[in-house]
Formats: sequence, C-alpha cells, structure tokens
Amino acid sequence: MAVEGKIRAIITGATGMVGEGVLLECLDNPEVESVLIINRRPLGRTHPKLQEIVHQDFYNIVPIEDRLKGYNACYFCLGVSSIGMKEPEYRRVTYDLTLHVAEVLSRQNPEMTFCYVSGAGTDSTEKGSSMWARVKGKTENDLRKLPFDQVFAFRPGFMRATEGQQNLLSLYKYIGWMYPVLKAIFPNSASTLTQVGRAMINITRYGYDKHILEVKDINLVGDRQYV
Repeated sequence: MAVEGKIRAIITGATGMVGEGVLLECLDNPEVESVLIINRRPLGRTHPKLQEIVHQDFYNIVPIEDRLKGYNACYFCLGVSSIGMKEPEYRRVTYDLTLHVAEVLSRQNPEMTFCYVSGAGTDSTEKGSSMWARVKGKTENDLRKLPFDQVFAFRPGFMRATEGQQNLLSLYKYIGWMYPVLKAIFPNSASTLTQVGRAMINITRYGYDKHILEVKDINLVGDRQYV
C-alpha cells in the first residue's frame, strides 16, 4: 500500500552522486516532511528538513537502530562499482551490507517503502555470466522477502546530475555532456537524477504496478503529475 500523508525518508549514500541527487529532490519536494541521512562522513549540508547520523560501520547499524524509528521510506543509494573486485568482496559490500541495513529497518518500520538503487542489466535469475548482475539480482530478490510494506528496485542507466551537486563521480565531468545525445538516440537509456528522486517520492506516495523499475519506468513515474 502507498504511504498516506507526508514522507519521512531515510537516505543512504548521500555523499555519492546518486544519493546526493535524490537528497536534493527530497529537500525541495513538499511531499517530503523530513529526511535522515546516514553517512560514514559528514555531508556538510544543512536544511530545516535534514538530520544526519555519522556512523562508520554499515555492517552493524544495530547501535543506532533506535534512532531509525518513525520513518516510512528508505531510499538506498549506497553502492560501489564492481570494477577490479572479486565476487566475494563485491557480494559483501553489495548484498551483505544492503540486507543488514534493510533487515534492521524492517524491524523498526515495517510500514516502510524501501527503494533500492540497483542497475540496468541486473540479473533476476541470479544465474547469468555477469558477476555484478547476479549479485544485484540476489539483492533485489532477497529485499522483497523482508516484511516491508513496499519494495522497489530501481535500475537506472546513465544519469544526469542535478545542478548544485557537489559529490560527482570524477568521470562525470568528462561524460556529462553525453546526456542529451543519449536521450535523443536512446530515450530509454538515460534519466536525470531529478527524475530518479521524484520517481522514488511518487512511488512511495502512490505505489506502482511493477516492483522493478527500468529506465523507462523511472522516467515515466518521475515525470508523472499526480492531482
């Protein structure tokens, strides 16, 4: 069921490009009442809606779990590239970490909508040849087994940053110009981070008929106007 009333969101990964983009949209959106970010290092941003917990060990958030009560959405944007990583290491930082945080949140807030940033090409069968896609697929599948009210997997492709973002990937300044080109040639391969953030907010408030959102779904829900 969709969330009734204002959104009280927890965001992870706000010191990264995707998480910061989602955070900026949440701070700007009247549907969002408050935001709690959990980071390993201070973000350095203040806002009347914003609270922050600095916590080093995401493999054990039990010490802070009492501070996580009362939220009805989690936008999980924490993640790493698989480049140069072996499967056990990538599984630990992707699957193990995500499931631990989600399990704690599901105990504290079973009415929560949990949105997980996965990636285009994720393998739901968990049996394909791509290591990262299998691990992401298992993460998506096992998140849906937790007792949340709603769980959605977001599979974005190329994403354009939001104006004013500070935490951009170093590569982005060289490839950011590609967004309008990709959008024109392959319209279902690229999104703005504004669309990603709005899609999370809209799906929390109004639900969606799919649990996996590909780029086309993200853009559709992110651009949709609700009366």
